[in-house]
Order: sequence, then structure tokens, then C-alpha cells
Amino acid sequence: MKRRIFRSSLLITMLVLLCCLGILIGFVYDYYDDVQVRQLKDELGIAAAGMEQDGLKFLKDVRSERFRLTWIRADGTVIYDTIADENTMANHAEREEVISAFATGSGSAKRYSDTLTERTLYEAIRLNDGTVLRISMRQATVTALLRYMLLPIVLVIALCVVLSLILSKKMSRRITEPLDRLNLEAPLENEAYPEIEPLLQRLNVLHLQIDAQMQKLKQKTAQFEQSIGNMSEGLLLLDQDGQILTVNPAALRIFRADADCVGKNILAIDRDGLFRNAINETFLNGHCQMQFEREGKNYHIGFDRITDDEQPAGAVILAIDMTQQKLAEYSRREFSANVSHELKTPLQSIIGSAELLKDGFVKQEDIPTFLERIHKEASRLVVLIEDIIRLSQLDEKQPIPTQTVALDSLAQEVVSILRESAEKKKIRLTIHTEPTEMIGVPRLLSELLTNLCDNAIKYTNAGGSVEVEIKNKAIIVRDNGIGIAPEHHMRIFERFYRVDKSHSRRSGGTGLGLSIVKHAAEYHNASVTLESALGQGTSITVQF
Repeated sequence: MKRRIFRSSLLITMLVLLCCLGILIGFVYDYYDDVQVRQLKDELGIAAAGMEQDGLKFLKDVRSERFRLTWIRADGTVIYDTIADENTMANHAEREEVISAFATGSGSAKRYSDTLTERTLYEAIRLNDGTVLRISMRQATVTALLRYMLLPIVLVIALCVVLSLILSKKMSRRITEPLDRLNLEAPLENEAYPEIEPLLQRLNVLHLQIDAQMQKLKQKTAQFEQSIGNMSEGLLLLDQDGQILTVNPAALRIFRADADCVGKNILAIDRDGLFRNAINETFLNGHCQMQFEREGKNYHIGFDRITDDEQPAGAVILAIDMTQQKLAEYSRREFSANVSHELKTPLQSIIGSAELLKDGFVKQEDIPTFLERIHKEASRLVVLIEDIIRLSQLDEKQPIPTQTVALDSLAQEVVSILRESAEKKKIRLTIHTEPTEMIGVPRLLSELLTNLCDNAIKYTNAGGSVEVEIKNKAIIVRDNGIGIAPEHHMRIFERFYRVDKSHSRRSGGTGLGLSIVKHAAEYHNASVTLESALGQGTSITVQF
């Protein structure tokens, strides 16, 4: 702005200077021309008076380098000329000033030279004897005058240019200095030109609007960052050149990248080139997806194109951890296979025994044995189905009415029911309780206690002991049985998982007891802790 003001003021100054010079020269030249014409008339009057007294003798006595006198007869022939030979001169009857002098008594004329740098002034007067006396003088034109005055004009222009440069620079500085000091953060607090007050007020309004919009933008950005920061899915935003615009912590963790990857190409985190073809396909077709495995986890990655006015503007990449879904799918398949197997085994035994009885291949005295087998397998089948139904209900997390439960009394009841089976195996079953009340589902808590105690009795050898303890809102069941090797600890609560399948078959277990314990504990927001070593017994704690 300062430079533009400087140039404009300098240009205006030069234009004014040139206009003034042109006008001044015009006035000077007009004044100079008027003075010369009057002087020429005065000289002609003096010469005419001299001619009236002395005649030709007067003309011959005239000596002048500036003026030229010519005496002309009525027919236009030249009688005498102070400069040229009258015998060689042409007839002057057609000259403008001569015609006017013969007709009116006086005449004037101006004629330019061929170069237009000089002109001649003519004044003529009629004498008493009817002849005409003409006087002429050469005069420089404006062009010649400018040529003669070129050096002074150049010096004046140069001086004016220097002064204009200095003054324009100072003026532009003085004009822009208040503008340079403007505080645009607080427009209304400035002391500036009154002419820009409306502008400052408008700037203040715009400033307030921008502040409000920036505040909203910051809030939106914070909300967006908080949202993507809390996502378990990995999120990446790319521009049309494949540069990373946004990446959330989950994506950094999944792709093992650093936060400084923002602003870099996607290749900064896609070291194996897995995404290259997928991104190209996304920009071409709008969508792509792929499976990705890293560190034992399975991810589903979706690529979607972002468009602006139907032109590709970037892409969004969403990585979803499918590990739990795949594990759940595997567990469902395994559960279905195990259920089929567990149901088929007692059914085959029942069907086989029934066919033998039906076909009469069983002796009369063996019939009770086969009937006992059918009853035993049918009972086992019923228990298995009930356990499966119970687990399904727990999986679906269907709401079950709760009430205040005296956990110590419930444990006493369970132990009294199982004491007979413990005594048959010559196992000492003891219980230590303290008054404990909690909000829960009595049926689930009873099944939890029953399964823990029943398991402990089943996997404890004759002469062993099982101890049940209720304290600090915790159920602790200890035994000194066969124990569980460490490699089985992680899977012992899975459905149908058995450490010793042959022992489980003999004891009539379904393989669902500890799984029911786990789900019942989770339903009550309790934790289950297992401590066991092979040959050293087992301790399971359920902490509510």
C-alpha cells in the first residue's frame, strides 16, 4: 500500500508539473507574440512618418537586422526593399497584408517557414501617396522556443522529480503509519482516520463472528478428537494424494505407528504395501475391503472414498478388530460339535440298550441292569440339556429377579445336600461361614456353589478333604485332590473342556459345570480366581 501511494503521488505530481509547464509556456508565448506584434506596429508607424518626410532617402538610411521594410506600388511591384534587390522580387499584389492595406489602410499577416520552427510577422500601412509600406520580422515558434528552453525545463523537471520523490515518500509514510499501527484484534480501540471508522466497525463485527466460529470449530474438533480417541476401531483419514490427515490412537496401536505420521504418506505406516492396491481401488471404485492379521489378532479393514463435487477428495480407512467375533464363531462351532457329541453318546447307549431289550436278546435276570443303564443315561441327558439351557439364558443376559440372599445359609444347604456323595467317596466335607448377605439370584448362586463343591468332590481321591469358606462376600472352595496343570488354567472354564476326559466320563460330568460357575459369577459382577497345581489340589475363589 505504501508503495502504491508513493507511485500515485509521484505520478500526480509529475502530471501536474507537465500541465503547469505546458500552460505556462503557452501564456508566455502568447504574451511574447503580442508584444512583438505591438512593437512591429510601432516600428511601422515610425517608418511611415519617416517616409512621408524624406521618401526613399529614409529607407536607404535604415539599418536593422531585426526588421525588413518593403515599399510597394499600387500594382504590387516592389519599389524598394531594405534587404533584397527590388528588381528580383515578385509582385506583392496577392499578399494578404498588402491587399488589406490597399483596401482598409492597414493589414497584418503571419506566415510559417517550411521547417515550422520559425514564422514571419507582417504589418502593412497605406501611405498618403497611395503606396504601401510593409514591415516584417521573424519570430521563433513554440517548437523552437521549447528547443531553446530545453535545458532549463529539464533542470526544473529534474529538481521537481527529486522534491516529489522526497515529499511523496514522506507523505506515503505519514498516510500509512496510522494504518500500520492498527490493532486488528481490537478494531474499536484504534485511533485512526475518521474515514475508516465504518471499516473498523465492520472489522469488529467480523472479528466477533470469526471468534464465535473458531470457538465452535474448536468444540467440534475437540468432540471429534474425543470421539475418535475413544473408538476401539482404528480410523485413518487421507487426502487425495494419500497423505494422512487424521489418525486415532486405536489406529496407531493397530498399525504400530507414531503420532508424527500425520502429514506423511500412508506408506509411512503401510510398510508392507498391503494398502497400496486397496487405496487405488478405493479411489477408482469408491470402496474396498480386506482382512488383516497382526500379533494374533484379526482385523477387517474397510476403505471408502470421500468425494467433493463428485471428485475424489480423500479416503477414510476403518480397521475393526474381529478377533472376538472370530473366537465367538469358533466357540459356537466348537460348542455345536461338543453338544452333538455329548448328546449322541448317552442317546446311543439308550438306543442300543432299548434295541437289545426290544429284540429279546437280554436275559431275564439282566433286564434290570439294562434298564438302570437307560435310566442313568437319560438322567445324564436331562442334566446336560438343563445345563445347556442355563448357559444359553446366561449368554443372553436375560433379566432375572434378584433378592437379598444369605450366602452363608445357602452354602450350608448346598453342603448338606452334597455331604452324602462326599461320604460315599470317603471325603471329608467341611464348611466355615460368617454371616454374609448380598443382592443376587438364589438359583444361580446355588448352582454356582453346587458346581464348585461337586467338582471338588469328583476330582478328590478317597480319604481327601473339601473345604468351603464364606467370608468378606467371597466363596472359597478348596480341595486336596488331583489338581490342574498350569497349561489348563486358561481353558478350564470353557464349555465342555475336560482335563481328564476318561475321569469325567466315569464321574458323570457334562463338562459345563465350571462354565456355569464363570457365567453365574459374571452375572453378579464377581471375579473368579483359580489356584491349582498338579497333585496339590485346587482352590477357586469367587469374589463378589
